[in-house]
Amino acid sequence: MDKVTTQSAQPAPGWQRLLWMLGIWLASVIGLGLVAGLLRLLMQAAGMHSH
Repeated sequence: MDKVTTQSAQPAPGWQRLLWMLGIWLASVIGLGLVAGLLRLLMQAAGMHSH
């Protein structure tokens, strides 16, 4: 059986990891906003209104 050789992967640069973290955070904030907006629409459709 052939052995799989793995190369030691060097960690990504700090700026690249920071961009990934920023992208994940931004996607989660946008997703949360979409879910909140959908819930608000559903509640208004059900007759619930905020004053």
